[in-house]
Amino acid sequence: MTGPLESQIDLWRAHLEAQPGVAPADVDELEDHLRGHIETLFAAGLNDDEAFLVAVKRLGSQRDIAREFARENSRRLWKQLVLGEDGVSSRGRDGQRASVWAALAFAIVGGLLMRLPLWLSPAGVDTAYALYLGPLLLTAVGGYLLWRHRPGVTVSATASVGMIAVAALASVYRPGANDDALVTTALHVPVLAWLLVMLAYAGTRWRETDGLMDSVRFTGEWVIYMVLLGLGGGVLMGIVALACEAAGRDASAFVLEWMLPLGAGGAAVVAAWLVEAKQSVIENMAPVLARVFTPLFAVAFALLLIVVLASGNVAGLSRDLLLVCNVILIIAIGLVLYSLTARDNDGGPTWFDRVQLALVTGALALDAVALVNVLIRIGDGGWTLNRVVILGLNALLLVNLVVTAWLLVRLNRAAPGAAHRLERWQTGMLPAYGAWALVVVAVLPAVFAG
Repeated sequence: MTGPLESQIDLWRAHLEAQPGVAPADVDELEDHLRGHIETLFAAGLNDDEAFLVAVKRLGSQRDIAREFARENSRRLWKQLVLGEDGVSSRGRDGQRASVWAALAFAIVGGLLMRLPLWLSPAGVDTAYALYLGPLLLTAVGGYLLWRHRPGVTVSATASVGMIAVAALASVYRPGANDDALVTTALHVPVLAWLLVMLAYAGTRWRETDGLMDSVRFTGEWVIYMVLLGLGGGVLMGIVALACEAAGRDASAFVLEWMLPLGAGGAAVVAAWLVEAKQSVIENMAPVLARVFTPLFAVAFALLLIVVLASGNVAGLSRDLLLVCNVILIIAIGLVLYSLTARDNDGGPTWFDRVQLALVTGALALDAVALVNVLIRIGDGGWTLNRVVILGLNALLLVNLVVTAWLLVRLNRAAPGAAHRLERWQTGMLPAYGAWALVVVAVLPAVFAG
């Protein structure tokens, strides 16, 4: 075989060795198969480049190969992910160790950032801590992703400066002057901070649908790991508190002022590292959960609509019920989005697509009811910060749900390209949510300051 072809094989082998779950012996075996295919293709009259490409295609993608080996060797995989051991090539082992040490370093930074307000205010922090929670928790996560993906100067600078700007926006409106401004800012600042984390993850692919969908997948997996780490951390803090209480000491200050902030900041980075470490070889959990909960939420929407209609007061829902409606509407959009992350765009309509259409239809009806109630409240009591925020959110959700329902109808009718259009529409709405969150944080509190 020629020198250029050997270089291509060496590059293919190096990429495969870097995949978790694949040992050097496995790569040797695969290389033998690859060379056998190439020899056969040479005999059929193909040149070097053609034979290499066809042979690689016959073996399958590197990610598929890594996933298959991981399924057969799950115990070895987890040793590699956590310890960097058991048959990993020196290059892969060095990369894994570097990633582990980097994750630990950023986790320490994340914990210190969460503890920073307590150092700056020894007497204790007030409710303003909630304003900075997003940047404090997510800055180290974004830094770790920028280190790992190295998207270039432009993206790195944008994400870094953006996080600083978000923290600065959070500090503009002090608590006490306007309680509504405090609540709305505290709820929307993390949205802006997380969009910057998604930018750090997507890198130069932030304009592409596939890049945004990868960021969405990362988001779902990160949330799941954060929940699991949070449950474990909660148990650990409880054990510490109980042990100290049994010894006659009060550990509440230590738990709340040290363990909680340091643990939360560190867990945020560890969750990101776990997602990155296993993404190539283990199926995502978020789409699985979406498939479980989509039918349940479709039923919940139907029951909620029945309750609202049966009350005879469709236009007089309480503020708390409106809040619940908005929360479950956001969950419905999330379920559709995460179901798309695991869908084959080339596949035909399935029963689950019909369930999604039922979910979106119920959400659309509920959103219409919520919009009517908000408009009536504005007509009766005038414009307030909370009403404008809810009105804008419901309007965005209405637009999203209308187009999503239409695309799901097309998808269920097997219209060509409907799945890809639905995916592109959902990812295209992410900047719109970010823009509205920016308006809520930077503009509306000033408008309603008086």
